[in-house]
Amino acid sequence: MTVPTDARLHALALAVAAHLEGSQRWLATAESCTGGWIAKVCTDLPGSSNWFLGGAVVYANEAKTSSLGVKAETLLMHGAVSEPVIREMATGVLERFRSDLCVAVSGVAGPTGGTAEKPVGTVFIALATPTETRAWRRFNPGERLAFKQATSDQALGELLALLEAETA
Repeated sequence: MTVPTDARLHALALAVAAHLEGSQRWLATAESCTGGWIAKVCTDLPGSSNWFLGGAVVYANEAKTSSLGVKAETLLMHGAVSEPVIREMATGVLERFRSDLCVAVSGVAGPTGGTAEKPVGTVFIALATPTETRAWRRFNPGERLAFKQATSDQALGELLALLEAETA
């Protein structure tokens, strides 16, 4: 796995900002495995208060349920690292923050916690708008910090691709 640099994450956030700044649209995040890294990268930019609304770091299942409305049944049936949960996280933060866009992530950062079905490095990423939610499964094996960076990179990259497609 290639580990993105802080400069790459900064560049992705700048590109996202360029699309959102002045558009009257707001971004919010729902983060588990990245621990708020995506929100940090966004808020490192001057002027981010013009397009970044806020985020929720929901690490424990109880936080996913109480803060974002993820159903306990969904967590029990699919586990925290799953497409159904990441979709509920994305729509939950979108509704609670009343944002226009949301990026959500949940994964197994390791070094423990993996299973045969969901090994360490497994991550789900979702993007939500008021009309659509998209989700992806990715695999970022390696050291915990590298996993968090790669996941943040992928999430911002997917968000940027969505924004670019809207303006194409």
